[in-house]
Amino acid sequence: MSFWQNIEKPIIGLSPMDGVTDASFRFIAAKHGRPDVILTEFVSVDAAAFAPHSLLRDFAYSEIERPIAAQVYGHTPEAFYKVAHIVCELGFDGLDINMGCPAKKVAAKGSGAGLILTPALARAIIRAARQGIRDWTDGQKLSDIGIDGEFIAAIESANRLRSGVEAPAVRRAIPVSVKTRIGYEEIVVEDWIRNLLEEAPDAISIHGRTLKQQYSGSADWGAIACAAEVASGTDTLILGNGDLRSMEDVYRRVRESRVDGVLLGRAAQGNPWIFHAKDELKRAVRAHGPASIQDVFVPIEERFRVALEHCRHFAARREPAAFPAMRKHLAWYCKFSRGIAELRGRLVHVNGVDDVVECFSRYAAGLAASLQASDPPRGIEAGIQ
Repeated sequence: MSFWQNIEKPIIGLSPMDGVTDASFRFIAAKHGRPDVILTEFVSVDAAAFAPHSLLRDFAYSEIERPIAAQVYGHTPEAFYKVAHIVCELGFDGLDINMGCPAKKVAAKGSGAGLILTPALARAIIRAARQGIRDWTDGQKLSDIGIDGEFIAAIESANRLRSGVEAPAVRRAIPVSVKTRIGYEEIVVEDWIRNLLEEAPDAISIHGRTLKQQYSGSADWGAIACAAEVASGTDTLILGNGDLRSMEDVYRRVRESRVDGVLLGRAAQGNPWIFHAKDELKRAVRAHGPASIQDVFVPIEERFRVALEHCRHFAARREPAAFPAMRKHLAWYCKFSRGIAELRGRLVHVNGVDDVVECFSRYAAGLAASLQASDPPRGIEAGIQ
């Protein structure tokens, strides 16, 4: 049985976000939030041939993130067939196909949301990915499909660093899912979902906007509800995505649309703790009654501590020149606190962990002075060690 079917409904997962949900973000979300399922950032299927080391970097994950699905994008079925073998060899729990990215450089080439315009190709891609998984499960080796020895050795090394073994102990079939949108220029969700259902993916997660909308306007949860109705009676789960800012929003949308779950994206930025309320939400949904689901309050000292843990995890795995990518994350950790604009202004210039510690220390000292205290408020100092 697919892991998707083993998760108690409604599923509350972490949505993939390009440039955001890298290995460090996902590790922190898994450790401090425990979403039901995690998806990687999307990775081009062509990277297997042209940038194998970048593929392995983007597909790096920790055992704590399970169940985790590798998300890939592209428009060539043959490339999906090959990358499915790699995803299986890396021990992922699932493979997710991106059919929703609205970026021009992706969609214009017929990938991402561009596949909404080519439904036959979209189905062929699902079939190719599933065939790749099936052939790998039946014993086909990476060398049999043209993967060179150096890349195979790098995959084995990545597995060994993560789990202590070079290859999965058991060759098991993993589920195939799809992440998409409600349309390209206009809403075509009913026909589009019926098309995808012909290949019976294990799950379809749907962002409630068209490609044309990008991320503007409001997510159309009526269209997502339509997709859930179309898929009712099948074995394919439907997850909704878009404009879910709190667990109250999740509860309302799940009740209204009858989806099997949701993926949270921007609500989890700087806030892995949002997933803490998922068990309470599941109980409320089972009770079929009105409920008030409260998001967890996290004191500033805990935010500082986890932000630093995030920074250190990132710095240990990436080159120093990449550290500015952490700046946006640090700003997100601070967005829930009042009177912190000056700190956020400093954090957008940090270039390493020591800079972050200094910024947090100065903030704590300034707060202590404003309260006419000789020491920072209890807890903050511990949060910046």
